[in-house]
Amino acid sequence: MTRPLVLFTDETDLDPAPGRALLERAGCDTMLADLPSTAAAERALPAGAERAVALVVGYARIDAELLDRLPNVGFIATMSAGFDMIDRTAAEARGIWIVNLTDAATEEVAAHALTLMLALERDLRGSLAVTAAGGWTDDVTAVPRRLSGLTLGLFGFGRIAQRLAQVAAPSFARVIAHDPFVTAPVHGVELVDRDTLIGAADVLSLHLPLTADTHGAIGAQTFAAMRPGSSLVNVSRGELVDPAALAAALDSGAIRGAAVDVLHGEPPAADHPLRRDPRVLVTPHVAFLSDGSLEHYTLDPARNVLSWLRTGAAARAAVTGRETTPLLPAAH
Repeated sequence: MTRPLVLFTDETDLDPAPGRALLERAGCDTMLADLPSTAAAERALPAGAERAVALVVGYARIDAELLDRLPNVGFIATMSAGFDMIDRTAAEARGIWIVNLTDAATEEVAAHALTLMLALERDLRGSLAVTAAGGWTDDVTAVPRRLSGLTLGLFGFGRIAQRLAQVAAPSFARVIAHDPFVTAPVHGVELVDRDTLIGAADVLSLHLPLTADTHGAIGAQTFAAMRPGSSLVNVSRGELVDPAALAAALDSGAIRGAAVDVLHGEPPAADHPLRRDPRVLVTPHVAFLSDGSLEHYTLDPARNVLSWLRTGAAARAAVTGRETTPLLPAAH
């Protein structure tokens, strides 16, 4: 039996070596490419890459043109929960499975979202600046809001938002959520319509996938409808938020601040205005990171590929593909 080839499309910020080693021990060949996150850039494939039957994708843009150059691919595993870097329509048309990571860093991302909103509400940046400048209590000018009087709004109510609701509920007066795909209350969180969520939340936290419908969904109209003095937290995808509309909302005072782990177009330029905006807290897309999550991000995509190679199908998939003859014998 020919050893199936698995192509790791890009190195990202995670070491692909553990996943490659797992697959190679199981009887696969592996190859590492350096594909960019934009289709506009030149995309050179390593010699022999056309033999690949599966892809492990970090940030690389996977579209119809690239898939035409990889005609044997039947399975794509992502190193993230999001799979917006993949042309879903092109994959479906070719019968390609897409399996993402659904629970690799639920705890970490929820904790990071809570950390961001607490740091923003408690004006941690301002307090640190005071102490760094040699000042003390009398030099503090901002007076934080009491959390027990605030409403936390969760836009999207999947695994991460539900975990966040659990850990944040004791601190906030009320937690509400909007998600068209969730119809029954979870953890006592009140489900509301979109307009109610936007208008009632003192802190609006985004937990949406990036799709054609959600791209730029948080724009001028949303900011205008938000509660005066509210704040925005985003640990999902930077492209959910219209950056010009965010800047305008901050400048006009429509919102009091924002705390984000993601930005529109990453990595952002060194002179990106939000990096140094005193009203905005920015962390460098690290919400997923912990000593416990790293193993999942480096090994789970390879495990998902291996399962498909041994069965010809996937037990759980973001996009269901065509069942095929297994390319590796079943595990013993």
